[in-house]
Amino acid sequence: MYDRDIRPSEITPESIAFGRRRLLGAAAGLAFTWGSGAAWASAPNARELFRSPPRSRYSTDEALTPIEIATTRTRFRELEEDIAKNGEAYTPYPWKVSVEGACAKPRVFDLDDLLRLAPFEERIYRMLCTEGWLHIVPYIGYPLSEVLKRVEPTANAKYVEFTSLFDPKQFRGQREITYIDWPYVEGLRIDEAMHPLTFVALGAYGQILPKGLGAPIAVRVPWKFGTKSPKAVVRMRLMEDQPRTIWPARYPKLHTFWGNVNPQGKSALFGRGMRERAYGDIFSSPTRQYNGYAEHVASLYTGMDLERMY
Repeated sequence: MYDRDIRPSEITPESIAFGRRRLLGAAAGLAFTWGSGAAWASAPNARELFRSPPRSRYSTDEALTPIEIATTRTRFRELEEDIAKNGEAYTPYPWKVSVEGACAKPRVFDLDDLLRLAPFEERIYRMLCTEGWLHIVPYIGYPLSEVLKRVEPTANAKYVEFTSLFDPKQFRGQREITYIDWPYVEGLRIDEAMHPLTFVALGAYGQILPKGLGAPIAVRVPWKFGTKSPKAVVRMRLMEDQPRTIWPARYPKLHTFWGNVNPQGKSALFGRGMRERAYGDIFSSPTRQYNGYAEHVASLYTGMDLERMY
């Protein structure tokens, strides 16, 4: 972990954090480049919210992935393959998130609502890709439960479905990538969604959430593969039935609904004994059960067949 008084430019070498201004301005949204002053007029203290939030006890003490790497060498398929260039057409403001379905008080939140909804904290999370690369990112936000409890889920709410923005004019990937049935849809069981580790990310690296990390709002589920953490979320729907999520719907033999990091399980896609590699590491290392969060989430799956939870 790092000292709370250290600025993001001191965490990441300044030549990396601020050197390639076109790259970072377009892909990472540094220094609030994706939001104009007018856009943030209703939240004048928004920038301060991201500068010094308290560090969460759930944070890992592993070395951070440089911001340039975390925001450009990542999987945001709507902006692939060149996040910096393709991100220039993406304008994540104004923004609204509809929370609906099996709840007593459905509501539409705008971005200013979300900024004020709950106290911010920083979570330094391990995020693992299905391809085995590991990013350590200091996200800023609050637990997803803070959003869900305000709409008062009913007894019928067994799952939460997340839908990302569908806008082919802004997202080149939605025009050109045909191996995905757009829009991007993911889901969690309600107890997973309400778990304190499941996080609404509105910022990262001491600033508003960069485009490459899913601006303006992403859901982070660190014990699952990154495919289970949707970006640019515009709708959350509480449901009684398990939602039809993007990967198992198209590739049922390769993906399950769960997406848990389970190196002991066997899958057609990953086999057994998956390995991970963080930025800067020469050698890979064995993947951890639930990506290192087993002590917090293993109880969610007591009695279930872990063989199919990968």
